[in-house]
This record gives sequence, structure tokens and C-alpha cells, in this order.
Amino acid sequence: MARPPPLGELPPGYTPPARSAAPQILAGSLQAPLWLRAYFQGLLFSLGCGIQRHCGKVLFLGLLAFGALALGLRVAIIETDLEQLWVEAGSRVSQELQYTKEKLGEEAAYTSQMLIQTPRQEGENVLTPEALGLHLQAALTASKVQVSLYGKSWDLNKICYKSGVPLIENGMIERMIEKLFPCVILTPLDCFWEGAKLQGGSAYLPGRPDIQWTNLDPEQLLEELGPFASLEGFRELLDKAQVGQAYVGRPCLHPDDLHCPSSAPNHHSRQAPNVAQELSGGCHGFSHKFMHWQEELLLGGMARDPQGQLLRAEALQSTFLLMSPRQLYEHFRGDYQTHDIGWSEEQAGTVLQAWQRRFVQLAQEALPGNASQQIHAFSSTTLDDILHAFSEVSAARVVGGYLLMLAYACVTMLRWDCAQSQGAVGLAGVLLVALAVASGLGLCALLGIAFNAATTQVLPFLALGIGVDDIFLLAHAFTEAPPGTPLQERTGECLQRTGTSVALTSINNMVAFFMAALVPIPALRAFSLQAAVVVGCNFAAVMLVFPAVLSLDLHRRHCQRLDVLCCFSSPCSARVIQILPQELGDRTVPVGIAHLTATVQAFAHCEASSQHVVTILPPQAHLVPPPSDPLASELFSPGGSTRDLLGQEEGTRQKAACKSLPCARWNLAHFARSQFAPLLLQSHTKLGCRFPQAMVLVLSGALLGLSLYGSTLVQDGLALTDVVPRGTKEHAFLSAQLRYFSLYEVALVTQGGFDYAHSQRALFDLHQRFSSLKAVLPPPATQAPRTWLHYYRNWLQGIQAAFDQDWASGRITHHSYRNGSEDGALAYKLLIQTGDAQEPLDFSQLTTRKLVDKDGLIPPELFYVGLTVWVSSDPLGLAASQANFYPPPPEWLHDNPGGPAPGVCPVPLSTARTPEDCRLRGDH
Repeated sequence: MARPPPLGELPPGYTPPARSAAPQILAGSLQAPLWLRAYFQGLLFSLGCGIQRHCGKVLFLGLLAFGALALGLRVAIIETDLEQLWVEAGSRVSQELQYTKEKLGEEAAYTSQMLIQTPRQEGENVLTPEALGLHLQAALTASKVQVSLYGKSWDLNKICYKSGVPLIENGMIERMIEKLFPCVILTPLDCFWEGAKLQGGSAYLPGRPDIQWTNLDPEQLLEELGPFASLEGFRELLDKAQVGQAYVGRPCLHPDDLHCPSSAPNHHSRQAPNVAQELSGGCHGFSHKFMHWQEELLLGGMARDPQGQLLRAEALQSTFLLMSPRQLYEHFRGDYQTHDIGWSEEQAGTVLQAWQRRFVQLAQEALPGNASQQIHAFSSTTLDDILHAFSEVSAARVVGGYLLMLAYACVTMLRWDCAQSQGAVGLAGVLLVALAVASGLGLCALLGIAFNAATTQVLPFLALGIGVDDIFLLAHAFTEAPPGTPLQERTGECLQRTGTSVALTSINNMVAFFMAALVPIPALRAFSLQAAVVVGCNFAAVMLVFPAVLSLDLHRRHCQRLDVLCCFSSPCSARVIQILPQELGDRTVPVGIAHLTATVQAFAHCEASSQHVVTILPPQAHLVPPPSDPLASELFSPGGSTRDLLGQEEGTRQKAACKSLPCARWNLAHFARSQFAPLLLQSHTKLGCRFPQAMVLVLSGALLGLSLYGSTLVQDGLALTDVVPRGTKEHAFLSAQLRYFSLYEVALVTQGGFDYAHSQRALFDLHQRFSSLKAVLPPPATQAPRTWLHYYRNWLQGIQAAFDQDWASGRITHHSYRNGSEDGALAYKLLIQTGDAQEPLDFSQLTTRKLVDKDGLIPPELFYVGLTVWVSSDPLGLAASQANFYPPPPEWLHDNPGGPAPGVCPVPLSTARTPEDCRLRGDH
């Protein structure tokens, strides 16, 4: 058997085939775009020929360069902060958030842990004792969470946010209040006695059982302790906060409970309460004045009768408030419980995160699987955890996707004809695209572009699809080279024919992604830039490195080796048959022909009994004159073989091919050529029209119309549910929250230099205008939550009223406030302030001025002095207002009415610090 000539050698007398288009274009007979296209194709042809001549070097250097860039993934930064992902850097929102963090700190006043309960059956009413009982079971399980860290046990009572713990002069009462003071829990259970079960504090008094909120009646306790201690200040505090009987005076959800107090309204009747009626208007915490939870914070999917009375609801929500890491650190700093563990703010954050994770886990497992209700739990820590988890590259998912693409490429490009099979090319192409994607992402990491969930979860597969498409295109064009293309120009011809399309497609994709980077959203901008860089790396790999792979595969086919197992020779190796020229039958040569080459058209047939190819010669040989181009086809070269005959797929009915099963020949190209195209080209039907063509057009139009209609249903904006992966418990919670409790915190932050004292009217008007917006105050609500300025003004009006009563009764005079009430004494000290550092006091002002004038405004010269006193004297009101001042007003302790007379305000106006920033907050 003769060996094929070396791939790099050309027969003697070879001249490159003339290219007819270029001279016409160069002569100017065609327009400039065609000249530019021809010029670009010429460059691609030269590039392809150069790559084929040095295919090994190009492949080695390309893999080396892409591998080096891929190492940049080691310095990749993954961004999971939602604020950094979705707030444009340098925008107004970003500047405002940065300013707020600088003034108020990185953490808010508290963090929220929420439970949402919904029925498993759509639309079922949850305002029943049974549904509230299940909610109590889940909330109680969550409230009992404990975690052990740093050798200490941390429960809810230690880390929860407590609203304004007052300072009491009586040491025994102060210690009892410190242990009993409840956590702030916004829950519909607070309308019932069962709400006390969520409070874990307890205290002990001699001769009494442990005092807990489930059995604590503050009014009765004061009566019992009254003879033994002076508790007037404490009694006045409870009266101001309207504590009353606290939880023991509220109805029981289940009156049959053995611990249901006798003071409960339905204790003796043993009848279940009307849940809808009890929840109408919201619930209150232990303080009716300062702790009012609106309906919108507790119930979702509410339905009302024509009179506005609550009838039913579809969701319940409870919110546990925890301290921020900074608050927790400050609370236990210097405490005996943490002095031996090197207590720090980082440790406080770790404690909160561990407790939150455990909270979510236990709450979601609190109800049995067959319960009629389901619980959705949420915390900011679990959201951060899942964003971190889904922002990490899933090796299993990526490897699985790329393995599927490898299998697809190998199967679709394998052929029974070993000379035409390109399975190894498909495998190498997919692996090359994978390396190009890794190198593109590594280059992005080196450029400092932060990764996010879209980058790690979407971009690898998107880039794989774009790159493999070009791989298939080039591989197909390489096998479909025109007859007569010299082996040395195969790669150049492939790039000339297909490289332009690949280049234009890749450049358009890169430009589109770069244009998308103009969107002012950091996450989308980073994704667009990374996609553009990855597409560029794919383009470089496809145009430079993959042609080298094709050239090597051409060597493999020329050497007659198997496709994937290239180390073995092909079983379909050609048997070379040399046909010598012969004379004509009459031993004459036709006129005008100096030489004839006799060529026998042979047919290759695969014997069923073996893997060998048998060449069959027909009984009559035809003499064919030589073609004008002696190398137009490799069939006319001395090195012609059956392998070359097998390569002639089209253009002759005598093509050589190994017979195979019909199913083995089926592919998409076969379907399009043999099934779909004839269907479209069939003649007229009996209906007088081309039915298949009409059906294709109708279906295409219907799909287009459906797509256009679907585009009108796309909602603007970016909900948090679009960021959190579907199928997770966090996504289920956010979906329920968006449906039933789509409420958001509104904050008005004033910047430095704002004059609160002289801008009170503007602030009240602004609050009123906000209250008139339906989105801020949806019906049936009629009054917006008050701001700290309202609480401050109401407190001044309250102590002014106390002063007026004491003045009218003679308990307070110009020269003494000893016999007056505590509030009257506070008002006395504020009313005599002048704001003048030289003469700070003026007793004549006691009857000539008011702490709040008839227009509801506080005198400017008194504003900041009164603010300092309010912050120190009304902790419950301050906590209820959610005010946060910067810099914090100086702490001041009010002396009792029986102290030295007359008192001077602790901070004269001339030395009072004006807060640079106050936060007006309310849950709207």
C-alpha cells in the first residue's frame, strides 16, 4: 500500500488558483463595502494559512496565554452586599446612604427577624384560634432559641432590643425591671394573654412565686409593695406608659389553658374570643401608649365588610427585634459575663448571626408537615448566607454542563466515515471554549471587576453557548471546503469563508455588552463588562487557536488515523489504485489533444463480513480529458486513493461511501434537507394554496404576537425576589412578604447645618404631605405614625399641663417647686431658661411663656435644651419615636422634687450642642 505524500509538499508545476473577485474589486468595478469585505477575507486567508503552517506553535502559545489569564481567578472578589450590587456608585442614593452611615453608624438601631404564617390552602382565613395557636407554637419555638458561643449561653432576652429601660431610684425595683423588661416583639399574639409567653424574663421577690409576664399584674404588685417602699415615681411611669394590667388583663386564645389568669375577660365564660374583633385596629405591647402595632404590620390579605370591620385575613406576621452588633457590644462591655472572653464588636456580630441562623431553622421546623398552616422565617443573616452560597461558583453544575456539551459536540460531529468524522475536534473545541471563559473571567478579576451571582451562575453557560456556536460553524465550513482546495490552504479557505461571520457576530456581541454596561446598576454593569471580556476571549480562541486544532485534525485525516483515538490507524484506510494511460481502441489520438489521461471511476464498498474497503471497477472505463487545473481535485494526482473518493460527498452520483444504517445517517442537516425543505417546496394542494408555507408563516406570526404581548406584562423595577434564587425558603418568605406585607421603612435624613428649632413648621408640613400619599398611608389607616418631633412636642405639652395644675394649686411658686410633681418640676426648670449665658434664668417667664405655643411650635431658644431633657427623662417615648440623634445629647439626671431648690437646667442654651443629624423614622 502506497503512503500519501507529505501534507506540506505540492506537486511540481502547481500554481495557486486565481481568485476572480479581487481583481474586479481592486479595479474599482464594485463598491467600497465589497472591497473592504474582500480585503478582510484576504487577511483571514493569510491568517489561516499562517496558522496551518505553524499549528503546533500557535496551539502551544495560545494555551499558555489563556492558562496564564485563567490564574487570575485566584484574586477574584465576589460581591454579595445588596446595596453595593444595586445602588449606583456615586449616585445620589449612594451619597445619602453613605452620609447616613457616617452619622448614624453602619448598623441600624435594631435588626428584624420575621415569621410569616400562611395557610397551605389558598385563601383560607387565619383569624381563628386554631391558626393563632399554630402561630404561637412557631413563635414560642423561635423565642426559646439559645446558642452557645465563647463559653456563654445567649438567649433572646440577652440580645433582643428593649425599648427604653427606665432608671428607677429604688434599687430593688430597678433590678426587677431590668430582668423583667420585655423584648420588643411585634406580634398579633399581643392582643391576647398568650403574647406574654414570648417574653422570657423573670424576677424573684421573697414570699412570692417567680414573677413572669404570664402572671404579672403591675397594678396589683404596686399595691402589695406600696407599704414597704416609696414607688410613686415608678407608679407615675407606669401610668404614663398606660401599662395597666399588662397581659393578664387580655383575653386568652384558649380559655381552657390551666394558666389562663382569672383576670382574663373570658376566663370564666370559657369561650374562645372573636379573633377578628380583637385584632381590629392592631395590637399593643405592654405599653398601650408607646407600643401600638398597626394592623398592616400583623395581618396580610385582609378583607372587611362595608362598614370597614375586619372580617378575615390570609397571613400573620410576627417580628422579633434584636440589638445591632454595636448595641450588643456596648450593652455587655465591662459586664462580668464577658470580661474573660476579650469581648469585641466582631464577637457580638458573630453571636447575633449564630442566633439568627438557629432562629430560622427552628421556626421553619416548628410546625408538623401535615399542619394546615406553613411558616416562613427570615433573617438578614440567612439572606447573606444564601447570597454567598449562590454567588460561589458551583463546580458540580459547571462541570456537569460542560460535560453535557462535550458529549453533544462529540456525538453530533462523529461520523461513520472516519475521514469525515470530527469528534475529537468537537471535544477540543468545547475544552478550548471552557479555557477561554476561565481566562476571560480571570482577566476580569485582574482588572478589579467584582463578581456576583449573575457572573458565577449565568455567564459560564452563556459564554459556552456563544463560543461553541462559532466552533461548530468553523468545523462545518472546514469539512465543506470547495473541491480542488489544496490541503495547504484548507484552514485559510475556512477562515476566508466563515471568519467574517464569526468576527462580525463576536464584535456585535461585545459592543452590545459594552453598551449594556452603561446601565447605572453595579451588578448589571459588572455582568455586562465581564460578558464583553469573555466574548472577546472566546473570539480570540476561536479565530487563533481553534484553526490550529483544525489543522492538526487535517494531519490526522491525511495520515489515515482514527478520529478520537488518533494513535490508531483507520480501518477504512484507502487502497491506492494506479491507473496508467492507455491508447484508444483504434490506436489513434483525437485531433487537438496532445495527451489524454485515462481515469477509471471506482466505487468503494464496505463488505459486511469485514472492515476492509473493496474497490470495484466497472466493466467499461471512460476516458476523461485532464481538467484545466491539474490540482483541481486530488483524484487526478498520482497520490489519489479510495480515501479521496470517500471525500466526494456531493456533485456526483458515483460518490464512494460505506453503507450504513439509515438511522445512523440522520441528523438535523438530514432532516432539513430531506424532510423540511421538500415540505416547503411541495406543489399546490387541492385548496389552491401552499398549505405548509402558510402554516409556517401563521405559526411564526402567532409566536411573534405572543412575544410582543408578553413584553407588555414585564414589570418595572427590581424586587428582592428577583435576586434570591427560586426554590429556597428565603424566596418563599420574600414572595409571601411581597404579597401580604409589602411595607417599607421610610426615612427622612437631614444633613448638617439644618436648623430644627426654626424649621419646625416645615417639618410638620412635610409629615402632613407624606401622610396624604396613598402609598404612605393606605386605607383604612387615617393617621400616619408620628415622628420624634411629635413625641417630643407631646412630652413638652404633658409636663406643661402638669406645671399648670401644680401652679394653679399652689404646689409650685416663683421660688419653689418642692411640692410639685416631677413633671411640673421639669417644666419649671425649662420655663425659666433664657438662653443667655450671662443671665440664664428669668423667673418671670414662668407665667408669660409656654413650652409649646398655640401654633404647636416649641420656642427656638428652648428647643435644644428641652431636647436634652427629653432624651434623658422619657426613655419609653424616646424609644417609641425611634429617634437617633448625632451627636448624642449629653446625659442628664433630673433631681427629685425634694432636692436642692431651685434647680437650674443642666445644659444652658449657649452651651447646648445642636444635633447635626436627626432621623425621622416611621414604618409606613
